[in-house]
Amino acid sequence: MHANNMYGLWELASQMTPHPQPKMIPHMWPWSVTESIIEESARAVPVGDERRALQLFNPGLSGRWATTNNLIAALQILLPGEVAKAHRHTPTAIRFIIEGKGAYTAVNGERIYMAPGDLILTPSWAWHDHGNETQNRVVWMDGLDIPLIASLDAMFFQFYSAPQVPASCPPNTSGKVYGHAHIMPTWVKEKPQSSPLLLYSWDEAWKALDSLRDQEGSAYDGVLLEYRHPQTGGPVLPTMACMIQLLRKGEHTKAHRHTGSAVYHVVQGAGSTVIDGQRFNWQKGDVLAIPPWALHEHANASSSADAVLFSIQDLPVLQALGVYHEEAFTEDDGRQPVTATFKAS
Repeated sequence: MHANNMYGLWELASQMTPHPQPKMIPHMWPWSVTESIIEESARAVPVGDERRALQLFNPGLSGRWATTNNLIAALQILLPGEVAKAHRHTPTAIRFIIEGKGAYTAVNGERIYMAPGDLILTPSWAWHDHGNETQNRVVWMDGLDIPLIASLDAMFFQFYSAPQVPASCPPNTSGKVYGHAHIMPTWVKEKPQSSPLLLYSWDEAWKALDSLRDQEGSAYDGVLLEYRHPQTGGPVLPTMACMIQLLRKGEHTKAHRHTGSAVYHVVQGAGSTVIDGQRFNWQKGDVLAIPPWALHEHANASSSADAVLFSIQDLPVLQALGVYHEEAFTEDDGRQPVTATFKAS
């Protein structure tokens, strides 16, 4: 049987687990550690054909190019005067700006200028390059669905014939066309799978969060908002949802779990997340990975300051396949007992 590449179901039944058992583990990359590595990489590594981007590998995934089973996050640095060469690839990408203002990402020849807290999209197979014409370094978090695309054997990559793609339209044209909530131009008939709006500004995101601080919000996530495709109302990318959430002063959510993984970036404030009984104390700049089906809850212990978390999640994939499930933790008033505290190595 085995000699003919056949196996009995009775040999494989143990792989049909009663619930998800991911190999990835909860992990955090503290800004206090990553910032010094960012500074050293900026001194030591030139921008060549590849980006100067620090990939965040999950310790539970045995060296895979992955932060979660479906997503990879990275911290990318661009120094004054630098240009990251134009290329394109089938994985979709997002940039969440951490530090610096005035640099740009050009997507298919449209420049999108950056400011801290902005979300910038790079749809699948779109030509893109990055440039920094300012006097200060720029740092952002990349998020891509590389592990998912690799598992599907759908990976394509190509360099452009020149360092940059020629301008095809004035800067931030997509914002002028698609950036008006609930009001769409009638002459635009195409509805691409990825959002045609390439820039979701921090000013708009914060305005929305702040306007909803008096609402009850989610018992499990506080004031949680999803960036949406302006034409369809769906996720901004077909394989990746982008979220922004406000944890108000003293707010402590209840625990729940769901299929699908997530990577969080702390935009502002300080607090903690408990994942399967392990407490992760976070502050501004930290990056945190949460596995599928892991119980998790968030807390902002401050009585004087808000906390804001940005996250990328593979939720659209699970929903499209009909395998998204969510479950609340019903013991101990919905909050987990803490059995350990994460310490960075």
